[in-house]
Amino acid sequence: MMIIMNISSTPKQIEAVVARIEVNGFKAHISQGDERTVIGVVGNHNPISTREQFVRLPGVDRIVAISRPYKIASREFIPQNTTFPLDGVQMGGDQVIMIAGPCAVEDRVQLLETAIAVKEAGAQALRGGAYKPRSSPYSFQGLGEEGLEILAEAREKTGLPVVTEAMAPELVPLIAEYVDVIQIGARNMQNFALLHAAGESQHPILLKRGNAASIEELLMAAEYILSHGNRRVILCERGIRTFETSTRNTTDINAVPVLKSLTHLPVIVDPSHSTGKWEYVTPVARAAVAAGADGLIVEVHLNPEQALSDGGQSLKPERFAELVRQSRAIARAVGRC
Repeated sequence: MMIIMNISSTPKQIEAVVARIEVNGFKAHISQGDERTVIGVVGNHNPISTREQFVRLPGVDRIVAISRPYKIASREFIPQNTTFPLDGVQMGGDQVIMIAGPCAVEDRVQLLETAIAVKEAGAQALRGGAYKPRSSPYSFQGLGEEGLEILAEAREKTGLPVVTEAMAPELVPLIAEYVDVIQIGARNMQNFALLHAAGESQHPILLKRGNAASIEELLMAAEYILSHGNRRVILCERGIRTFETSTRNTTDINAVPVLKSLTHLPVIVDPSHSTGKWEYVTPVARAAVAAGADGLIVEVHLNPEQALSDGGQSLKPERFAELVRQSRAIARAVGRC
């Protein structure tokens, strides 16, 4: 449930409500609006039966039930869009954010040259995998901490904030030392230990939808992170598994407006993994921006035919530059930038 405080409520009155919530064995999550403070009450116990004990507290206006199973992620709890800065760019704001880079960090020269190329093409953030969850144990698994060091060097040289994936809870503190955004990949969307670690890190998190996950399951996964007070969460639609085999996955464009209606969190789209073929990446990117996505995360490689991972879905820098140009035009047409 939500406790709506009066416009004139004082910090002391808010503290008293939070204390009462915690005495009852629940957690309090505070959302500070322009005029009012809203306190979300969440926990694993039975619903609080005596709502009157809160209604009668000084400073409380009213009690409102949250109908969704995800509480903090819901627009019922936070109606306005969540935004937060990433090294000078505003995630979730009016600007459509472009995140680009190779699927995997292969070596220093490859990553640094790609970072410079995507920045020149219009990217505002750099992606690259240091730890790679692969379908085959014999495929390239990433450079590990060496890859993180290369990513940090690329950030230093280009000024681009860096996104990379964590595969296990114990890796989260290490990765947080090197990068700006920790990605939780589709295969780990319901790795609950990893979600808890991501929340506890208080680091920005990019959470990808599992390839057989419903929208509600994605939002419940986000709730694990949010429950630790970490509000800097980005949701990513990256294609779901259907009976269609002409593409790697099926891009659920519906998910963009649906998520935007259900949650205040930023929503981006990955047209690379959702199609699996470079020639479809730009058309799907255009559709995602038109549908209201807050950003795109795109795989770019200098020599896709030589890539150690996902070369078939990677754009060359000049094709990525064209994707950016077309996406920006669509963004302006729908009132974004």
